[in-house]
Amino acid sequence: MTLMKDKIVTLADKLIRVKGFNAFSYKDIADPLSVKNAAVHYHFPSKADLGMAVIGEEMQRFQHSVQQWQQLPEEEQLALLVDVFRKHCYAGNVCLMGSLAPDYETLTPQMQEKINEMAEAIVEWVTTCLEKGRKNKRFHFKGTAGDRALLVISNLQSSLLLARVMGPEAFDRIGRQLLEDLRS
Repeated sequence: MTLMKDKIVTLADKLIRVKGFNAFSYKDIADPLSVKNAAVHYHFPSKADLGMAVIGEEMQRFQHSVQQWQQLPEEEQLALLVDVFRKHCYAGNVCLMGSLAPDYETLTPQMQEKINEMAEAIVEWVTTCLEKGRKNKRFHFKGTAGDRALLVISNLQSSLLLARVMGPEAFDRIGRQLLEDLRS
């Protein structure tokens, strides 16, 4: 990607996480970058193209992170995932999937497919981490690892929303309890 294209994607990512996908326009990107709307359209002819680029960047970051974590014990891997969410919390963001979900029905089929791929990849990774952690006696929980993964992800997503209302300490309490419950 070109430098301008990177800047556009980075700013769009922030806007999606703070305002929501349907709540920002190309003007919200062009003005802070001191360019015309046409410059944004040059790189991303449609807003869906921009949304897909943001999702693609997020998936690359996620895949890079989990590759770095794979040699760590499972409880450390999951704690690092919670830390990713914690950083978003303290930056005033919600997670990308959680931010795109309310707009899901209004998005193009291609964007919906990308969001589904992102959700499946994240849930699959958490499921595998939980399965291995249970096998290695690091995690203890009832039910299937897949069901528990859905609980973990939904708790992390909703804790970011709750932290907007109650403050970041709400996220910290939820994240700490989530990890503690898996270890006991």
